[in-house]
Amino acid sequence: METSTRPSISIDIFSDVVCPWCYIGKRRFETGLSQIDEDLGVDFDVTYHAYQLDPTAAPGVATPVREAYTKKFGGEERADEILQHVTTTAAEDGITFHMDQALRANTLLAHRLIWLAGQPDSPVEQAVMKERLMQAYFTDGQHVGSLEVLVACAVELGFERADVEEYLDSDRGVAEVQAEIDDAQSNGITAVPTYVFDREWAVPGAQDADTFERVLRKMAANALTATDSP
Repeated sequence: METSTRPSISIDIFSDVVCPWCYIGKRRFETGLSQIDEDLGVDFDVTYHAYQLDPTAAPGVATPVREAYTKKFGGEERADEILQHVTTTAAEDGITFHMDQALRANTLLAHRLIWLAGQPDSPVEQAVMKERLMQAYFTDGQHVGSLEVLVACAVELGFERADVEEYLDSDRGVAEVQAEIDDAQSNGITAVPTYVFDREWAVPGAQDADTFERVLRKMAANALTATDSP
């Protein structure tokens, strides 16, 4: 059997479901990736990893995002400015934010679903699960810490209801998700989104699509050069 000699570039994305710049960054990254020719000669292995902006948020409790931002940023006026800014920016990238409806929540269960989507027998890709959960939070105003909401999202994407309910009721994925969070901390990742290329080069923030494209092309060129070297 012939073995593929195409080099593979790993892209580890650390982000949170309730982070507006993570959603904006996801859209820009995917746009940049879509601008890369498939015949470039490399494969991109993209994996989403957990990061919690507020790991102390009480499980099962939802708080209006304006209230959370008011507390975090020192007042309603500043909170409204930030929420309006991210809403406008998201719209420029084709994403609809309804921040007046968004509910902040503990995202550990959501990250476990994203981890589950990354397993070999998953009926859906990780990126699709991530997108659906972000849509639930930013666009639909749903409680992404709620078992009911998470199960409904997973079932919509092709999971069996009983399987998802059993999974979320178990301890599966808990240690793995916590390991991802710990990995981010041990590697100095203190803000998201952060994109780590080949576990060596980190690019922080929601860069524009063209910047992502340039980075991907440079990584591809380096990988191809390394492959051609004796």
